[in-house]
Amino acid sequence: MWQRNQTSLADFILEGLFDDSLTHFFLFSLTMVVFFIAVSGNTLTILLICVDSRLHTPMYFLLRQLSLMDLMHVSTTIPKMAANYLSGKKSISFVGCAIQHFLYLSLGGAECLLLALMSYDRYVAICHPLRYSVLMNRTVGLMMAVMSWLGSSINSLIHTMILMYSPFCGPRRIHHFYCEFPAVVKLVCGDITVYETTAYISTVLLLLLPIILVSTSYIFILHSVIQMRSAGSKRNAFATCSSHFTVVSLWFGAIIFSYMRPRSQRTPLQDKVGSVFSSIITPTLNPLIYTLRNKDVANALRRVLRRDVTTE
Repeated sequence: MWQRNQTSLADFILEGLFDDSLTHFFLFSLTMVVFFIAVSGNTLTILLICVDSRLHTPMYFLLRQLSLMDLMHVSTTIPKMAANYLSGKKSISFVGCAIQHFLYLSLGGAECLLLALMSYDRYVAICHPLRYSVLMNRTVGLMMAVMSWLGSSINSLIHTMILMYSPFCGPRRIHHFYCEFPAVVKLVCGDITVYETTAYISTVLLLLLPIILVSTSYIFILHSVIQMRSAGSKRNAFATCSSHFTVVSLWFGAIIFSYMRPRSQRTPLQDKVGSVFSSIITPTLNPLIYTLRNKDVANALRRVLRRDVTTE
């Protein structure tokens, strides 16, 4: 019994992204630059929203949650990949793999839910501007954040418990750079019917329903914009929604590419490319999109920089 427990708690081997070639060293260095940009951009967004009182609104409270999710998401996978590459090791402990699996799945699910709820915020702002302060107040924003974090965490805990209590056979080599659930599931030698059922339910609740909510919100938004007579009002409406719509398109596009393709058309390389986009590229682009295309955030950044210059 003790030997069996030792076997079940054995380390996994992460294949990683890069080998020892010069080309891959350059790609690794580029990845680390992107990682630091992602960490800096999301940290800056969180600090700006906290410091500037003009950004203490439900919309920017949700944006702060999104930046926190992106910051945690990129920090869950890249540091371990970098540590393994620099040390020449490829192992990750059983507990470490379980924690990584739980965190990345929780953050991914939370981001899906939060982006869907943020689309409702945009719908209220465009279609019911006079009732915005009633329909979207601090309490509603807080409830949205709690629903996103709590719902995804419960889902991830169920997935992690089922997967990590499954029997693993043969070489524990994960063809990925982190403990992504499809890659880990391939190592299970027992019946995975229960896990596949929970994965199907999770896909419906955390992916399809958010996509439906986002699509419905933007259909109403588009209908409302078409009925606007003023060209200026239309431009303001599109400016209000453009950042969120761009982030939604990037995030759900990456998730669909990574997890909703038929198994026969999936290869380990394609899975890695999809994961790189969702776990590195998207968290890097999100703060840039909101900073460059959102006047309030850009103005807050200018005020902080101007204040620093004046202080000096």
